[in-house]
Amino acid sequence: MPLATLVHRASLPSPQISAEQALVLLRSNYGLSGDLRPLGSNQDLNYRVDSERGRFVLKICHGDYAVQEIQAQHAALKQLAGHDAVKVPQVIAAINGQDLLTLDVDGQAVHMRLLEYIDGQSLTQLKHLPPELVTGLGRLCAEMDLALATFDHPGLERTLQWDARHAPALVEYLLPVIEDETRRHRVAEVAQQAERRLQPLKASLPVQAIHMDITDDNVVWQRDVQRQWQLQGVIDFGDLVRTWRITDLSVTCAALLHHADGDPFFILPAIKAYHAVNPLQRQELLALWPLIVARAAVLVLSGEQQVSIDPQNQYSRDNLAHEWEIFRVAHSVPFELMEAAILSAVGHSLPAVASEGFVPLLPTLVGREFALIDLGVLSPHFEAGNWEQPGIDQRLLDEAAGVHGLAASRYGQYRLSRTRPDSAAEPDTYPLHVALSVPQGTPLESPFAGVVHKTADGMLQLDSTQLSVRLWGVTSPLHSGAALVKGQVLGEVTGPLQVQLCRGAQVSPPLFCTPSRALAWQALCPSPAVLLGLACDAEPEVDPEALLARRDASFARSQKHYYVDPPRIERGWRNHLIDMQGRSYLDMLNNVAVLGHGHPRMAAVAARQWSLLNTNSRFHYAAIAEFSERLLALSPSNMDRVFLVNSGTEANDLAIRLAWAYSGGRDMLSVLEAYHGWSVAADAVSTSIADNPQALSSRPDWVHPVTAPNTYRGEFRGPDSAPDYVRSVEHNLAKIAESKRQLAGFICEPVYGNAGGIALPPGYLKQVYAMVRERGGVCIADEVQVGYGRMGEFFWGFEEQGVVPDIITMAKGMGNGQPLGAVITRREIAEALEAEGYFFSSAGGSPVSCQIGMAVLDVMEQDSLWENARVVGGHFKARLEALIDRYPLVGAVHGSGFYLGVELIRNRETLEPATEETTALCNRLRELGIFMQPTGDYLNILKIKPPMVTTRQSVDFFVDMLAKVLDEGL
Repeated sequence: MPLATLVHRASLPSPQISAEQALVLLRSNYGLSGDLRPLGSNQDLNYRVDSERGRFVLKICHGDYAVQEIQAQHAALKQLAGHDAVKVPQVIAAINGQDLLTLDVDGQAVHMRLLEYIDGQSLTQLKHLPPELVTGLGRLCAEMDLALATFDHPGLERTLQWDARHAPALVEYLLPVIEDETRRHRVAEVAQQAERRLQPLKASLPVQAIHMDITDDNVVWQRDVQRQWQLQGVIDFGDLVRTWRITDLSVTCAALLHHADGDPFFILPAIKAYHAVNPLQRQELLALWPLIVARAAVLVLSGEQQVSIDPQNQYSRDNLAHEWEIFRVAHSVPFELMEAAILSAVGHSLPAVASEGFVPLLPTLVGREFALIDLGVLSPHFEAGNWEQPGIDQRLLDEAAGVHGLAASRYGQYRLSRTRPDSAAEPDTYPLHVALSVPQGTPLESPFAGVVHKTADGMLQLDSTQLSVRLWGVTSPLHSGAALVKGQVLGEVTGPLQVQLCRGAQVSPPLFCTPSRALAWQALCPSPAVLLGLACDAEPEVDPEALLARRDASFARSQKHYYVDPPRIERGWRNHLIDMQGRSYLDMLNNVAVLGHGHPRMAAVAARQWSLLNTNSRFHYAAIAEFSERLLALSPSNMDRVFLVNSGTEANDLAIRLAWAYSGGRDMLSVLEAYHGWSVAADAVSTSIADNPQALSSRPDWVHPVTAPNTYRGEFRGPDSAPDYVRSVEHNLAKIAESKRQLAGFICEPVYGNAGGIALPPGYLKQVYAMVRERGGVCIADEVQVGYGRMGEFFWGFEEQGVVPDIITMAKGMGNGQPLGAVITRREIAEALEAEGYFFSSAGGSPVSCQIGMAVLDVMEQDSLWENARVVGGHFKARLEALIDRYPLVGAVHGSGFYLGVELIRNRETLEPATEETTALCNRLRELGIFMQPTGDYLNILKIKPPMVTTRQSVDFFVDMLAKVLDEGL
């Protein structure tokens, strides 16, 4: 390789041509004038041209660059113009008809050309790259390589600093530019490791023309009206060259690492997407990570070099921080791990471990039966959060061994004890070892010939040329470096025994890894079952996609699930939900589980009552009277009758029937933007277009929607708007009177729950209730979502308005997840229904439901959950309100206690709803370990209604993560 040429090219500053000079060149050669805006580049000079004929890019590069190389770029652009999958700019001819001009500008020889400008933005400055963009870059890289596979041109045979074939020479030459000795040594060491792994693969790597710069900086994207990213095109063909095909993907992946938040596995979706379009050979897959690491070394060295010779180039200076981040991430994990990860991602595997001829590690226990202890997410050994106790797993093993003599854990079974509540980080729940409880003094023998090593932390390691076995809880008389033959005594058990098998001694695996790294680490650290003679591997995981397909094939799909690809949730504890891989998600939307998940009192009460009796409410038992009395004690003093049902829908449906029976009429007033349930009557008075897009056009004639008294974005705004909204009620009442129909009643949430907890304007319900009652109607307060202490300051939502309704409906948290709802009213209203026949709900008010309902009230009182909603909820709202001044997207914070709504808007004057941003935010929060969903007619409000046991720590975690996502941009 002509190193002098390579070094010369790597040392050139960008051409010294001012914007004024560039404008003169543009006028004289292209007949264009307009505004010039500099565009970043390491060694070229690029301007965006806004002219009367459109927008273009003026590119000026050194005359040292061979004309043939630039002609190759233009030829490639022409070939790619016919490929729909790859959009590229066209070259604009100069006045003289040429597409490339060579000029002398103040003694500088330069090449100049004009290209079509592709509107959009690069991804470089995005603080968070969503998975669809990572996948999109990988797919685009594959499409580009397919499109260029047959392309050839003499200008492709060039010496280029970015060509991976020249990386060793370039690294060696540029190392002195790094002044810090530690950094310089690290770059040299990492580059040498990459070269050693790459060397035996080079001869077998396919070669073709490649773009070699499909990065976040050179691919242009644009958001559509749905805020989805759409590819606009690929720019900058300056690195076009004929070299190893896999280099193209390595460049793309290296660029992604500065978006990876320290996790190199971030690139795997790009690799999978590339392989799906343009399958890679195994040698290419093995070469990929060494090439990425080599690229990282070249990037930092070239970046440091460019800044040293062109210190005024702000583009180069800004990029240098990204380049060092890429290098940091690239050398943060072993080569072997990323090799296994890449192979696993595309369905390849490492060769099987040759275990024939091993002798037992624990020879005296061969044939003895072990108790295999379930330490997984669904383990019956775990209850009431006991998995949070330090050392719980080993204690369970020891207890089992005390009964059975021997006990062992399962390799690869996700451990519940390692879940991490209120954490954005994925927990390391996957065990890469087996833990055993065996008698002290049990001897261990070498399963294969090897060399013994001891570490400072007490680990004993036996290494062969192919495998290592790592042991904890073992004492050995052997010295480090001792060579053993197969079957020789290694030592004896002196503590809790842990056994790990690993491919080779050069990798130091953890005992546990995160679920996202499990496949890769499992390939490097296979199960030690073969050494133990023990069938201790975890049961295979149920394919989550297959399970979801089964749900869709049998469970009516109108019953939606949260998220497109929902995690499988089978366990909960307090205000967290836990998936099958042991990750805890902060539950910010579950207003059903007011006491939290997995509450031991609920489990005990339900089990006790089920063991005694569960039947329908027409039998005589004490619990139904006791629970009804307790509900009345919480209600206004004039209320003296309770109906027990199973849900909020049933409660609202029954309330409407009571209004009909008592008033003698049918016509109901309901409020726009509201949701009251799914039954025929409850759905009829529901007007939320988010729940039913046809809601406004499909109301029966007995339903009269009134204007939503939304003080934030409604027709009238502010706290003094009650009289304006009351006029809508007056108008509808007048229409009913004109038609000579009897009003039945008015149903409304006393706090606008479905719109995120917006308070009604002061005095609104007082005026409306008075008008409704004057016309013989009844007033129904739907407290299903907002009542029962959740608001903190008030037990019932209607208390905020200073009114007393005629009927209260409730459900949700009454049973902490047990189907339970209630209607509370006055005797004369309740008995009006008797004229139409008696009412019963077979399961409503059952002994189990009543006992659970009373237990919920007990725990709410004993644990001061109403007070917790007031105090912690107050802190919560204050922290959310502080976001309004920091982020233009945050328009308002509604509600109180543990019923809050954060309304997201695009414009504070027009209040344009930020619907798509809200969806994106909820999806991103899920990635960070938080469950949150949107609400409101425009689905632009975060509906925050967590269990009432939610702590200040959880609140702070939620708000911190919300701020993080807003900082990242949506």
